[in-house]
This record gives sequence, C-alpha cells and structure tokens, in this order.
Amino acid sequence: MKVAVTSQGPDMAGEVDPRFGRAKFFIVVDTDTGEFATHDNTQNLNAVQGAGIQAAQNVASLGVDAIITGNVGPKAFTTLQAGNVKMYIGATGSASDAVEQLKAGRLECVSKPNVEGHWV
Repeated sequence: MKVAVTSQGPDMAGEVDPRFGRAKFFIVVDTDTGEFATHDNTQNLNAVQGAGIQAAQNVASLGVDAIITGNVGPKAFTTLQAGNVKMYIGATGSASDAVEQLKAGRLECVSKPNVEGHWV
C-alpha cells in the first residue's frame, strides 16, 4: 500500500504533523518495501486560504491509497474522498511509528472530518 504521512521533518524520523493542509512535509511510503519519498508542502504551509484543498489535491495526485495525519477538515476530507484516498488519524511519534501503527490496525479510518475548517 502507498500511504502519505504528514510530517514535521523530511524523513521517517520526523514527528507526525497533526495538521493536514499545513503540514510541513508529506512522506509517501510504500508499506510493503519501506521505500519513501519526501514532498515539501511549503506552498500550503503559509497559504492564506485553501491549504487543505490544495494539499489534498497534491496528495491525491501522488497516487496514494491513504493518508496518515492528526486531523482532517471538511474541505480536505471532501477532496481526499473524491480522490479515493482513505484517511487515518490518531498516529503518534515519528512517521515510521505511524506506518507501523497503521500496519498494526491501531489507527482510526475516518468517515467524516474530525475538525472544523481553518484548524491551526
């Protein structure tokens, strides 16, 4: 499975970023091989508005099956859902830890946004 993890750092040791749209990085991980690629999210980190939608479009275009993050707002949720991207919340620790938590079935797959828009 190919998943994107919101991260505060550019590698698998970076802490999971609780923000989706304004996360510093998206780390795309192949859960079968452990290979990963880092995608900078600077364009949305400081966006005045639309960060969630733009970040969701960017993540969906990476061909991921799922996202692991702390929170998903309504606009990002709708955009990710339209791209058939599953959303998992509740991860703690590093991006590496988050992937292990997903593989162990310890993360919640959300069926609706878990925060209001413009959460920071």
